[in-house]
Amino acid sequence: MNTDTIADYLTRVRNAVQAGHRVVEVPASNLKKEITKILFDQGFVLSYKFDDNGPQGTIKIALKYDKLSKDPVIKKIQRISTPGLRKYAGAGEMPRILNGLGIAIVSTSAGVMTAKQASAQNVGGEVLCYVY
Repeated sequence: MNTDTIADYLTRVRNAVQAGHRVVEVPASNLKKEITKILFDQGFVLSYKFDDNGPQGTIKIALKYDKLSKDPVIKKIQRISTPGLRKYAGAGEMPRILNGLGIAIVSTSAGVMTAKQASAQNVGGEVLCYVY
């Protein structure tokens, strides 16, 4: 029984990046699908595909690596808000990651988005993770 499915998702991606895998497969949920879309839109993953086979389906994520040095684009992916200790941020106090080079993914009342988008829409929410 997995109590923190977002941490499991992030750990699978982190382990696949460290092992040098090209594709990682994770169990799907609506929140994980939204996080995957954000990672794709921000250029951290190459592509993704949602498979609805089975009871909940899976997400196949093609990881992105630098063409010349073969270094992964995702240097660090870190869970911030956990089930035991929730972390919230208001619209005016959204975190900046690596002075704007990384992103913070935030779950707001307007949906899942980056911290920069949440500040622009003037909404706060739960800080899910940092990616850089």
